[in-house]
Amino acid sequence: YEVSVKRGKLSPQKLQERMSLLTVVVDEWTAFADCDYVIEAVFENMALKKQIFGKLDAVCKASCVLASNTSTLSIDEIASATKRPESVIGAHFFSPANVMKLLEFVRGKASSAQTIATSMAVGKKIKKAPVMVGNCFGFVSNRMILTGGFSAMCMLEEGALPTQVDAVVRKFGFPMGLFQMQDLAGLDVGAKIRSETPASFVPKRDVTQIPDALCKDGRFGQKTGKGWYVYHKEAPRKSVHDPSVDKLVVATSAAKKIKRRNIDDKEILERYIFIMVNEAAKILEEGFAIRPSDVDIVFIYGFGFPPYRGGPMFYADTVGLKNVVQRMEVYNKALGDATFPKPCKLLADLAAAGKTFGSMN
Repeated sequence: YEVSVKRGKLSPQKLQERMSLLTVVVDEWTAFADCDYVIEAVFENMALKKQIFGKLDAVCKASCVLASNTSTLSIDEIASATKRPESVIGAHFFSPANVMKLLEFVRGKASSAQTIATSMAVGKKIKKAPVMVGNCFGFVSNRMILTGGFSAMCMLEEGALPTQVDAVVRKFGFPMGLFQMQDLAGLDVGAKIRSETPASFVPKRDVTQIPDALCKDGRFGQKTGKGWYVYHKEAPRKSVHDPSVDKLVVATSAAKKIKRRNIDDKEILERYIFIMVNEAAKILEEGFAIRPSDVDIVFIYGFGFPPYRGGPMFYADTVGLKNVVQRMEVYNKALGDATFPKPCKLLADLAAAGKTFGSMN
C-alpha cells in the first residue's frame, strides 16, 4: 500500500482506512471462530498447510469456507486434513496481491457447489477477476508458466541469455520479462515449487542447475537485491543487467557439454508461447479448464499477457492453429521430445479440422 501511495495511486487516507481493517493475532486460533471465509497463505509446504487446515477445521464454524492460497499444491490433499473437504477450495492470488486482478479458484473433488459459488462471489466482491479451474499440479496458471519457464531455461543452455529472452517477451507486450517476473516472485519460491513437484510433472531434461546455483548464492530476486538481475537501493524495483549471471549461464552450458548457438528472437518467442499454448490444450483435454477463454483470462490478469493479443489461446487462433502445429513440429524434430513436445491431440485435431480454440468457448 505504501508503494501505491508513493506512486500517487492511493491516498494516505485510503492507506489508513485499509490498515485499520486488519487485525493481527499470533497463535490465537480461536480468533477465527466466527469467520465466514478463511484464506491460508503460508509458503508452499504441504505438511505445514495440512497442519494449519487441521487447526482451522477444529475452531472455525461449520459454515466457514477454508481456502488455500497455494500456487501448485493439491487441494484434495490439503482438504484431507479436515473433516469438511466439501468446504475446502484453492484461492490462488497473484503477486502483488493488492495489484494483480486475477483470482484463480481451484475446485477439489469434494468442493461443494455452495463453496464454489461463495468463492466466486467473494472474488467479485473484492473486485478481482475470478476464474474457476480444476485441481492439477500448478492448476492452469503455474502449470503453463512453469512449462514456458522450462522452455526458456532450455534456450539459456543452448545459447540465449536472460536479458535477450526478457527483451523478446517485453517486445511481445508483456509488462516484464520472464526472469524479471521470477525475481519479483522470489527465486526461493521457485525452488520450493521444484521440491514439491510430483514426479509425473518433472521434465525429462534437467534444467535446474542455473536457478539452483542462484539460490545457493542467496540470489532470491528483488527481496535480496539480486537474482537474475541486480537491484539497487535507490531503485529497488529496477532490474539491472548482471554480467556474472551471463557467465554462469555460459559456464553451465560448457559443463553440460552443450554447444551454444545463436537463437533469434522469433525462435525464442515461438518456443516460449507455443509450448504454453500446447500445455493449455492438454489442460483443456484433461478437463481442468472449462473453456479456452478462461485460460486467456488467467494469463491476461495473472501474468500481464498483452490484452490486445487476447490471451494465449486467442493469439494462437490469430496465428492459425495449423501454423502453430507446423512450427511445433519443426522444433520437436530439431530438439527432441525431452526439450520440445509434439502438439497434443486436441491442438492437432483442431488444426487438422480447420477449427479454433474460440469454437470451444
